[in-house]
Amino acid sequence: MPTSLVTGASSGIGEAFARALAARGSNLVLVARSAARLEALGAELSATHGVRAEVVVADLADPGTPDSVVAELRARSIEIDTLINNAGFGTHGEFAALDVQRERDEVIVNVYAPVALTRALLPTMVARKRGAVVFVASTAAFQPVPYMATYGATKAFLLSFGEALAEEVRAHGVRVVVLCPGQTDTAFFTGIDEARVGRARTPEQVVATALRALERGQVVAIDGIANYALANSTRFAPRRLVARVAARMQRPSSTKKASP
Repeated sequence: MPTSLVTGASSGIGEAFARALAARGSNLVLVARSAARLEALGAELSATHGVRAEVVVADLADPGTPDSVVAELRARSIEIDTLINNAGFGTHGEFAALDVQRERDEVIVNVYAPVALTRALLPTMVARKRGAVVFVASTAAFQPVPYMATYGATKAFLLSFGEALAEEVRAHGVRVVVLCPGQTDTAFFTGIDEARVGRARTPEQVVATALRALERGQVVAIDGIANYALANSTRFAPRRLVARVAARMQRPSSTKKASP
């Protein structure tokens, strides 16, 4: 029976991944900060689908966490077949005024953690000639996003990194998918409601898009027709213009009122 590791598994897209993978008969390693939520989810999925659900409580904003997670896997003699790099968050506002520590954490969670976990778990997949890695990026990866500058840049990194990695491991039988959702009905926008753009898709729809992409050997999976059209339309306009339009859409209300 295969085993899938899901980061940010306690809610939203991560929880939807855990549910979908368990329904397909995969054992799980659930990683997030909320012990209570992970334990409840793991118990439910084990009872419903007869899979083993291991819980690893961890804060990926700590640079040492990926090593700790991998050490825990070794201690429990768990090998990972599918890695879902889902954990992430975004900040909204003028970069010069945002909390420095929060921006640092955003880069660590969104970029460093998936790179570190992938580097640790990928060699075994390559040696076995099978495995899969999913990076949850965003439609924000396709363009600069003023007032969410750090978030957009971290997702652009995942898009580029994932595409490159997919080509490197293709001959080894390992699949890589970069999932790019748009607005999704999760708690992501809590506290940054102004950053919402477009109609929200459900986490289940987003996960279905990712799993279809894995089955088809597709590397970049943009969730939803409208999001696909929007992400690809940015290629036909100067990036400076794209950034300016995005700035108008994302500018905080306080800044809009102060602008001429």
